[in-house]
Amino acid sequence: MKNLIIVESPTKAKTIKNFLGKEYEVIASKGHIRDLPKHNFGIKIEGQSFLPDYKIEKGHEAVVKEIKALAQKAKTIYIATDEDREGEAIGYHISHAIDKDPATLPRIVFHEITQNAIKHALETPRSINMDMVNAQQARRLLDRIVGYRLSPLISSKIQKGLSAGRVQSSALKLIVDREREIRSFVPVTYFTIEALFEKEIEAELIEFEGEKIEKLSIGESKKANEMVKVLQKESWSITGIEHKRRKISTPPPFMTSTLQQSASSVLGFSPSKTMMAAQKLYEGVMTHQGVMGVITYMRTDSLNIAKEAQEAARSRIKEVYGERYLPKEPKVYTTKSKSAQEAHEAIRPTLIDFTPQLAAQYLKGDELKLYSLIYNRFLASQMNDAEFELQTILLGSSKGVFKASGRKLIFDGFYRVMGSEDKDKLLPEFQKGEALKLEECKANRHETEPPARFSEASIIKTLEALGIGRPSTYAPTISLLASRDYIRIEKKQIVPEEVAFKVIEVLEAHFTEIVDSHFTATLEEELDEIAESKKDWQKVLWDFYEKFDAKIALGKKNIESQKVAIPTGEMCPKCGAELVRRMSRYGEFVACSGYPKCKYIKPQESSLEQEGEESEEVCEKCGKPMVKKRGRNGEFLACSGYPDCKNTKSLKKSSAPKKVLEVKCPKCGGEIIERSSRRGNFFGCANYPKCDFISSHEPINEKCQKCGGMMAKRTYRKKEVHECIACKDRIEVEERNEEEK
Repeated sequence: MKNLIIVESPTKAKTIKNFLGKEYEVIASKGHIRDLPKHNFGIKIEGQSFLPDYKIEKGHEAVVKEIKALAQKAKTIYIATDEDREGEAIGYHISHAIDKDPATLPRIVFHEITQNAIKHALETPRSINMDMVNAQQARRLLDRIVGYRLSPLISSKIQKGLSAGRVQSSALKLIVDREREIRSFVPVTYFTIEALFEKEIEAELIEFEGEKIEKLSIGESKKANEMVKVLQKESWSITGIEHKRRKISTPPPFMTSTLQQSASSVLGFSPSKTMMAAQKLYEGVMTHQGVMGVITYMRTDSLNIAKEAQEAARSRIKEVYGERYLPKEPKVYTTKSKSAQEAHEAIRPTLIDFTPQLAAQYLKGDELKLYSLIYNRFLASQMNDAEFELQTILLGSSKGVFKASGRKLIFDGFYRVMGSEDKDKLLPEFQKGEALKLEECKANRHETEPPARFSEASIIKTLEALGIGRPSTYAPTISLLASRDYIRIEKKQIVPEEVAFKVIEVLEAHFTEIVDSHFTATLEEELDEIAESKKDWQKVLWDFYEKFDAKIALGKKNIESQKVAIPTGEMCPKCGAELVRRMSRYGEFVACSGYPKCKYIKPQESSLEQEGEESEEVCEKCGKPMVKKRGRNGEFLACSGYPDCKNTKSLKKSSAPKKVLEVKCPKCGGEIIERSSRRGNFFGCANYPKCDFISSHEPINEKCQKCGGMMAKRTYRKKEVHECIACKDRIEVEERNEEEK
């Protein structure tokens, strides 16, 4: 009989299997196998108790059947899901799905997928932590309660298809509030007075006629120019020289939020892209020692580092960079977060000798870039601080004082690994009292600027600082807001759509707690207390639900519908009913009041008036200018001759030319080209819409032996097959090659 280890990911299962002998079988659940039903509320509320109606996830039936069969034959069944609340809950649900008592199954945990870590975990099993499971259940039920009760209300009062959520709405309010600040911002004009002295000394005025000059002190051009005239007549000399040393502290190793922020600013990765690459690095990639996980678990809010990893880093620093770069004692970091799970570790490399230079032989693209970022940050965190010398020179006269500053890197410390964009700005050596000639003095006009829009990195930083959400929720929250069309990302900035303002206004007026960051953070703390066995999860749910449900009932009565249809005085050209002006998430439009019987929508007015921006391109069909418009998938070009000419053109730059296949369309004989849609790439006839042939897989010059239809290449159960587009008959390529031989 074999021992059975159950994990979530097939990649993780494969990596662990490599470390173990024949007496172990490793299988993946492929994520959650039980969850609340997708198409109904799924929670029974009896008195003050909440009973979740968990179901086997659609598509997981075969996996559950396979795990059950292996479990019946297994000597020992180990639950080896990730060591966080989500992983604990997955283990709990796996136990129930295979008809086992969760308390009886040994639970093994590890922060990294290496041979030593797996061996140690098997030697020190524990039981499933029901407090962590209940914290996850409380979170899941809270999200379901808010989503299923509030989203339909918002949709019914504003417009169809809208949603609200416990974390997503708090995050959206932050974004909307920032945009409100930007829109209401009134710039203030101010002036600075800057001078150039001999020896190319640049300085700024800090004092005039005995008064200190603050940022907004000089608000008028006339005053600034008068001051310049006075200063130009003065004689100047060195009145003060100051030298200071300043240390730049080493950065701590990464946790989830800081990894996402750094990957965004340094590599240009979205949070979801960062987590996908990190997942691969954690679960197992090829190295010089075989397949293994090369970073520790990537969903963490801890800055703890294992002693063995610290010592390995210190040995590497001493060997490569020398004693100067090695602190006397290992550096220890602590997080400010109250909820940080200190039993976890920060994100670090598992093999210190698997350097970025060596990794380049095994890893490629995003994975190599992210691994290098993690490796260098970890090594830098155990090095000595960098040190600068700061120079300050004061140049004075009877009327004013100018200040010049310089800096010099005197010890690079951790910059040796991470590099630095700080350039030395050295000042010449002077003596106090030395006279300097003023070569130029001028007043520069400035305007105060509005606060910057959030980037994906800065919104994550803010969510973390406010205690909204947890490491596993940052990336999904941003992705969800974008997929719901509440926000769009433009030049790395998050821009809220108009519908976001409407939703937040309603929530602010009637559901304050849903958009209140303090309330959301407090609720997160309560979930932490459930995990620590300090609070009862059912009571936390009831305390929230009782007040929330009452507000839902009031909202149905008191929230005024914004689904206003304003008559335009025009008649529908199709059915004769009156046309009305409506609002959608993409803006205003005019349509027939007889909807849904009549689905007429009036073509929009000329984009030249609507957008006010004409492009340089000309329509290839009618010769009229093309204009920019915005649709649900972003900006595109449309002919200004619409509706007579309906030609459109994407503004998205294609990374590669469209692939044209050698085979011809079976319907019309035209070319078959590769196209893309929101659901991914597909192959279709170039004569569309006259010919509607499409295929989700790449057609090939081969006919089906059964029906004579066109065959296409695809992957089936990790094997290349040729499948008929018409009858779906498939042949495995390897098997056919063997037959031909």
